[in-house]
Amino acid sequence: MWGSLSLLLVSALFPARRAAAERCPRICICDNIKRHVMCLNKNLTEVPITIPQVTQKLDLRGNNIKIIPGGAFLPIPYLTHLNLQRCNLESIEEGAFRGLGRLIYLNLASNNIAFIYQESLDGLSSLQQLILEKNRLEEIKPGAFSQLGFLNFLNLGENFLVYLPDMVFQGLQLIKWLRLSHNALHVIATEAFAGLPALRRLSLDYNELQSLPTEALSRLSGTTRLDLGHNPITYISEEAIEMASLKQLFLDNMALQDVSHKAFVKSPLLHTLDLHNNQLQVLQPLTETTHLKKINLTGNPVVCSCYMRPFKEWMEKARVQADVPCASPDAFRGEQLELLRSVDMKCGGPALEAEPLPSPAAPRRKPEGDVKTKCPEGCTCSPDFQHSNCENRGLRKIPRGFPTNTQLLDLRRNEFHSISKGSFPSLKKLVSLHLQSCKIMELQPGAFQGLQKLVYLYLSNNNITAIDKAAFDGAPQLSYLYLDHNGFTRVPRGAFSLLPNLFSFHLQHNSIRQLSDSDLAGAGQLRWVYLSGNHITRVSPRALSPAKMLEKLHLDENLLQEVPTGSLRGLPALSELKLSKNPIKCIGDGAFLPVAKSLQHLYLDSLGLEQVSARAFVGLGPRLKSLYLENNKINNVPDLRSFTGLEVINLRDIPFHCNCQLLPLRRWIDKLNLRVGATCGSPAEVRGQKVKLSAAFQSCPGWRTEKASRARPNMVKAKIKADSSPSKTRRSRKAQGRGTKRSKA
Repeated sequence: MWGSLSLLLVSALFPARRAAAERCPRICICDNIKRHVMCLNKNLTEVPITIPQVTQKLDLRGNNIKIIPGGAFLPIPYLTHLNLQRCNLESIEEGAFRGLGRLIYLNLASNNIAFIYQESLDGLSSLQQLILEKNRLEEIKPGAFSQLGFLNFLNLGENFLVYLPDMVFQGLQLIKWLRLSHNALHVIATEAFAGLPALRRLSLDYNELQSLPTEALSRLSGTTRLDLGHNPITYISEEAIEMASLKQLFLDNMALQDVSHKAFVKSPLLHTLDLHNNQLQVLQPLTETTHLKKINLTGNPVVCSCYMRPFKEWMEKARVQADVPCASPDAFRGEQLELLRSVDMKCGGPALEAEPLPSPAAPRRKPEGDVKTKCPEGCTCSPDFQHSNCENRGLRKIPRGFPTNTQLLDLRRNEFHSISKGSFPSLKKLVSLHLQSCKIMELQPGAFQGLQKLVYLYLSNNNITAIDKAAFDGAPQLSYLYLDHNGFTRVPRGAFSLLPNLFSFHLQHNSIRQLSDSDLAGAGQLRWVYLSGNHITRVSPRALSPAKMLEKLHLDENLLQEVPTGSLRGLPALSELKLSKNPIKCIGDGAFLPVAKSLQHLYLDSLGLEQVSARAFVGLGPRLKSLYLENNKINNVPDLRSFTGLEVINLRDIPFHCNCQLLPLRRWIDKLNLRVGATCGSPAEVRGQKVKLSAAFQSCPGWRTEKASRARPNMVKAKIKADSSPSKTRRSRKAQGRGTKRSKA
């Protein structure tokens, strides 16, 4: 009886196994016991459609699959592991991974992916590991990972990221390790890491950070390891790392020349600090970092003189294991600091040995060199004399006596009211000057005289209403000028005549009413102009012509009632134009024709637009990469078929009238691989439906052909029911897969 039953079971299972084996793609290897399919280096151009439905692991490495279309994996819903490395992958369409609710591992490394959109990762509700390293990612849209609630590892290393916006990782509630190594990050928004309660390790090594993103890091209350090595940071200031759970900190292979003794006081659990391969000559005792157990200072030019004696005595008392080889003096070269006797650590001979050592709170002296130690009272100056800080000290006049080697001077949040002539003597090497929020009302002629190397000047959030052009006399290298959030009612005319190298000009959030001829006279090298949030009603036709190299113009949040077409003439390099939130009701023919050959990013959102001419976008074509039209009142848009290079288009919150006149737009949207967001506003029966999915077009001439093509999958299904032979079933399933792709397009 049992033998008969066993034979019956085997007979029942055999056809199923044979059918599964027959479904295996001819050029792949299928292990139906382990439910693993491998199609390595087969030059595939699309995902095979005959993969056994029960497959759990699919390896497609080394193929030529440039696009993953929507619904590509719907026939294999049991996948848990998917590997698409080295597939020349460029685009992931909306819903590409839809149906993979069991997938826990996705490897997209070593491809050519440039953008990740929120819809690109739809359906991956169980994903735990996502690997995107070695792609071409330059930007991540906020919300891109919002549906990956179970992700615990995200690898974005070796891409081209330069900026992390606020909330960019929103939704990653269970992420434990975020790897951003080997990018080009130099700006991290304050809230970039907000909402990551489970993050334990953050890797930011091998980037272009020039200062620590203190505020952004402070949002990571649960992170225990932070990798920041190989960034060009020269100075770690007081309370620079504020991370309550941090235990391991790697600051190796940077350009550190100074670390404040209070740098880590707000990271009370820190026990391992790696500072190897920097330029540190002296380090003060880190007395307030009470849990510290290991410090690595190998590869630093440590001077084992009397200035390192307090550090040695502290590490012995606190029982800190410190690897500190001496680089000088000659007598101690190569010796470990812990093996020296404190009494032998002298400074220049018997005459200097009796000098009192600098206290931890006082500015430290440079062990070697010719620069005399000095710093104004109440301020702090780094021992290499490159950074000086007097922020929020209640100062009423600019202090004197800063080290002559100072490159960065921070004077924010004081009360100067006026900057007089020659306020910064002997600072010929100053590169960056911070004067934000100092209640400044006046810049006197010659205020910045002598600052021959000044590149960055921050005067934001003051009370300045006008500037005498002579104020910038003596600062010819100034490239970045921040005058935002002041009281200007017009552009400070003539200010550029003494600034031949000005690159970026910030005048946003003032009270400027118009741009007049000659306002930018002398700004021949100007590339970026920010005028957002003013009261501009008019731009003179010749107002921008002096800035012939202009690339970026922000005029959003003003009072313009029309596109300033005339003023765009003579700007052959303009690539970004922002007109958002202006009361522009109508856009006429050829509105952007003067910059059509160079324009790449166009912002026309939230204008209250009611009409757009059929030839409004004439001249714009493949060069345009992003177009923002959301939140307007128009019910149709001009022909957009020439925009073949679009990477971003936003048509949300536009009340489209979904009738046959909109059919060309509907067909254009069908062909896009982008999220558009267009919805019907009328007629009432289709209000709220997506234009892409609405049935409002079914009665339109020419719709019959589309309807017939969509009906093919149903015909195939009928054929499957009529003919159940294995060979015909395989062919019908293949056709069904193709039909699914069409319906998802």
